[in-house]
Amino acid sequence: MEAKFVPYTKEIFSKEKTLERSKEHSAYMDLRRTVRDFSTESISEEVLENIVMAASTSPSGAHKQPWTFCVVTNPEIKSKIRIEAEKEEYESYNGRMPEEWLEDLSYLGTDWHKPFLEDAPALIIVFKRSYEIVNGKKRNNYYVSESVGIACDFLLEAIHYCGLAALTHTPSPMNFLSKILNRPENEKPYLLIPIGYLAKDTKVPDLKRKESSEVISFYR
Repeated sequence: MEAKFVPYTKEIFSKEKTLERSKEHSAYMDLRRTVRDFSTESISEEVLENIVMAASTSPSGAHKQPWTFCVVTNPEIKSKIRIEAEKEEYESYNGRMPEEWLEDLSYLGTDWHKPFLEDAPALIIVFKRSYEIVNGKKRNNYYVSESVGIACDFLLEAIHYCGLAALTHTPSPMNFLSKILNRPENEKPYLLIPIGYLAKDTKVPDLKRKESSEVISFYR
């Protein structure tokens, strides 16, 4: 296939404006928190679609876009997902997770109960597509986990930008999601993200993010 290129431009800022925007964005993103207390207030389907399409602007290996975003607002399906997720979480908290893991989670106050899976007005289940079927033939996708991971980053920022909150939830194993949502064989569940408005009197753990000196190494 012959490569085809089209012109591309974007707004470029002065160094001063670039610095200003970088500070503003860093401070804005520092306000993002994972929450487990959601209002049951609904989110319009148009908003949900816009959020997903923002995530789908993410880069991907060979531009394969190896993701499917399943948006669940149906209460019965959310209930089924909660039941199956809590089964897996119960096993994790009662035998699967080693003591060190449980100790690391203790300050978050979590357990196997996951009411947010029904409280949140929407669940976005992200599936990674390891291959596609094109003209009856299997064609592999590339850097699938990396590509889908970046798309999830875009998704979380879009959710935050819209004034909504989210939680990255990974009940393990997650095969039950494929069955409940009747997904094809080339898709595997990657992340379960409840999203919604904050519940009244929402509280989050008193956390401290790492300082820049702990996460950045400059090579000058």
